[in-house]
Amino acid sequence: MKIAMVGQFPPHVGGVGVHIHTLSKKLVEEGHEVYVITYPHKDIKDIDGIHVIGTKGINLPGIRGLMFKNNAKKALENLLEKEDIDIIHGHYLFPAGAAAVEVGKKHGIKTYVTAHGSDMFEVYKKQPLLRFLLKKVLRDADGVFVVSNALKHEVIATGVAGIANKTKISWNSVDIDKFSPKENDSFKKENKLDDKPIVLFVGNLIKRKNAESLLEAKKVSESDYYLVIVGDGPLFKRLNKKVQEENIHDVIFTGSRDDIENIIPSCDVLILPSFSESFGLVLIEALACGKPVIGSDVGGISEIINDDVGLLVNPNKISSISKAIDTIIDDDELRLALSLNARNRAIDFSEVTIPYDEVD
Repeated sequence: MKIAMVGQFPPHVGGVGVHIHTLSKKLVEEGHEVYVITYPHKDIKDIDGIHVIGTKGINLPGIRGLMFKNNAKKALENLLEKEDIDIIHGHYLFPAGAAAVEVGKKHGIKTYVTAHGSDMFEVYKKQPLLRFLLKKVLRDADGVFVVSNALKHEVIATGVAGIANKTKISWNSVDIDKFSPKENDSFKKENKLDDKPIVLFVGNLIKRKNAESLLEAKKVSESDYYLVIVGDGPLFKRLNKKVQEENIHDVIFTGSRDDIENIIPSCDVLILPSFSESFGLVLIEALACGKPVIGSDVGGISEIINDDVGLLVNPNKISSISKAIDTIIDDDELRLALSLNARNRAIDFSEVTIPYDEVD
């Protein structure tokens, strides 16, 4: 079969891109042909047998999103003129999902959309003007996938007619060969981090990810550790400024990195203190590397972290975050026990399942 994906894709970084890449690779391995239409980028190229099509437009967050729906529709129309596409799959309800559904409906092609989290937890709840558009995408799609039970509940709660019957979970998955407990101290050597434990955060520096609370927790923590923040975003300068002005010691900002599999093995614990999260892909990547994890007791995070592999915290309480960090950093026996269980928990999320009814 020939499948057209629409959404974020490498070299763009982020969980949606990883999800599309993983699913597309599996489809190619099974003998299918996959085309991915993604945001503009100067380094767009085919990878892993996947045909990658970059759209036109300005590659700036916010602006590019406004342009992507129309540009993705044009790219899809151009693709349909050349290829007999069997399935269209939009990732993230708007703009990618909207583009996919409109073109699919026009041409009578089976169309799926995947809600990845912030489209429902943030956009749907906090931007009433876009709520109608998202409900239209959910209504017009032939099938709806979600990446966690928590997100499934949110989608069904929209009340779109028939939504429960056409919504199913398509879990994020982790490549346990790429992310493994291999010894790798390259990141420690690169940043000269040999004398203290490392607490690692990986994610976009936006309000929802709550990285600022990690800085506040660092100020009151009783344990001594390096806080490494990997990622970029609108809060990057503000957080750096906070560290300097408030003299918060041992905080390292790396900016965006595309070698996370080489950074996680250097840490002692990974933390994701998000206010909302549909899943938390970086958590299972850390578990695959044999690392204990700390995450907010919200959304899909609580579906990943159990008592065997980590701790859940209240993202609204600095004391909850700092206490969890101190507990794992200071208790060698606990940290070892969590680490020994981590890999097995990651294996629960290692299988890539093709979600389409048409594909056996």
